[in-house]
Amino acid sequence: MLTIKVSLTELFDEEKQEFVEGVTFDLKLEHSLVSLSKWESNFEKPFLKTNKTSDQTLWYVQAMTLNDEVPPEVFSKFSKENYDAVNAYINAQMTATIITQPQGQRPPSREVITAEIIYHWMITLNIPFECQYWHLNRLLTLIQVCNIKSSTPKKMGKRDAMAQQRALNAQRKASMGTRG
Repeated sequence: MLTIKVSLTELFDEEKQEFVEGVTFDLKLEHSLVSLSKWESNFEKPFLKTNKTSDQTLWYVQAMTLNDEVPPEVFSKFSKENYDAVNAYINAQMTATIITQPQGQRPPSREVITAEIIYHWMITLNIPFECQYWHLNRLLTLIQVCNIKSSTPKKMGKRDAMAQQRALNAQRKASMGTRG
């Protein structure tokens, strides 16, 4: 969850001759499958493949909002720094898992990913629906991990096995200080 402090008013400090923050509002946001689904329901476009207008981006921030009561002026007072914080949060991995693509594996499909596709993956992989509230990147990583762990391992080709054996032999020779 991301909490952003939105400044609703600015006051002028006569003593210091500078503007200071007045009334603020703490906006709680979550980039999740639920917020993505709300956005797609409203705009009827795939969120992940759409270049968003400023109005669509603002609407997504509103869809991400977890606060019950939000004063209407909060979103009109959103600053560039607030948008930068939201973008950094959306692009964060939110996991320590790093998935590398093995050599020779086919590239990812060009399927357009929508909320319903992600829900299908969750159902197929028996991922509980409470995960729809997770950060979206963390959920997508979990889906990838489940796919990898549930697939049958591909047998290593003869050429790859020989290359791996040569690398292990070279490593052992180097550590033992021998020539073979």
